[in-house]
Amino acid sequence: MKMLSLYSTAMTAKLPSLYLSPINPRFSIISLEKKSFPMTGSRNLCTTIVHASRSEVDHQISRFQGHEEESLSLMRSVLGSMERVYLKRNPTAKAILDLVKSVDDADRVCYDHLAFRTFGLKGHGIDSMASFFLDYGYKQQGELRFPAKKLKALWFSPPSGLPHEDAATGGGVNGPLPRIFISELLVDQLNPQAQEIIEKYIGTSGSGYKHATLASALGSLTWKKPLFSDFQQLAKESEYAAWTLVNGYALNHVTISTHRLKTHLTNIKSLNLFLQENGFRLNSEGGVLKVSPDGLLLQSSTVADSISFKFSDGFTESVPCSYIEFAERLVLPQYKNLRAEELKEFHRRDGFEVGNADKIFESTSKEQLTRRTG
Repeated sequence: MKMLSLYSTAMTAKLPSLYLSPINPRFSIISLEKKSFPMTGSRNLCTTIVHASRSEVDHQISRFQGHEEESLSLMRSVLGSMERVYLKRNPTAKAILDLVKSVDDADRVCYDHLAFRTFGLKGHGIDSMASFFLDYGYKQQGELRFPAKKLKALWFSPPSGLPHEDAATGGGVNGPLPRIFISELLVDQLNPQAQEIIEKYIGTSGSGYKHATLASALGSLTWKKPLFSDFQQLAKESEYAAWTLVNGYALNHVTISTHRLKTHLTNIKSLNLFLQENGFRLNSEGGVLKVSPDGLLLQSSTVADSISFKFSDGFTESVPCSYIEFAERLVLPQYKNLRAEELKEFHRRDGFEVGNADKIFESTSKEQLTRRTG
């Protein structure tokens, strides 16, 4: 977390540091660092500082609370930069967002979650991207495992006590704050040749994992541009690995929250049909509609766009880019008697489902891309 250090104006000794969230410091004080302080006569200087600094701490916290709005605005600006890179590279996603906004309320086209892919190696995994969101008050929630794909994922819920639900105005990154879904490739489970290729590029990144958020916002790789032969070799072992090699920390997908829409498109089945009638191809792996075992989480997605990529050895080839997803979260059984106007996001099914997500991952697969153009 970001660290706020308080100093006494009457003493030169450093006070204990308070670890505060930039969004809500009132509920994010984790611990006081233990420090050794010299004795002054029979009086412990440490005790003097702690008592003397109480009003100063309160003053700093009060002052910092006034910056919550600015901090939230900064975070939205970063998300907006990620979104602009995503929309520029993925015309299908932009076309669908524009189409849905044209027939629904543009301010209600909100994001259920944003998703990122990473390499689980030498600090470049989930933590590299998650640290930014944790600093801004996001909370880590459940873990998902995908043994066949050699992946794991964590999702993060938006900070509490903020207008991340119905009080927020606007859509997209300016609407209710989205959940965050970050996956990582378990590199040590790949074959030796694939591991060697990934380690080679991670080696050129150095401490690039510390700048994952910046790289995502700028649409840049933190490692050297790859060879086409390495991309091909990785794709044989893991299409996820090949995708991450050329896309890095870029947004893998954004997800429209269908139940927040106002027209008939609030029903995801109607939305799927509407998109297909308008010429968009949807990911058909496991069926167009992915449904959780409890029947309360319904998801679908397009097939990824492709982008022309110039490799370091001079080859220019088409590679999979990103896609757009759709999610409808149904009302939990205990809240089924609430009126529509009373329903809030917490009344609905939360979290993610391994079975659904496993099929959604296929949106960037060669098989789905071939179906899209076939």
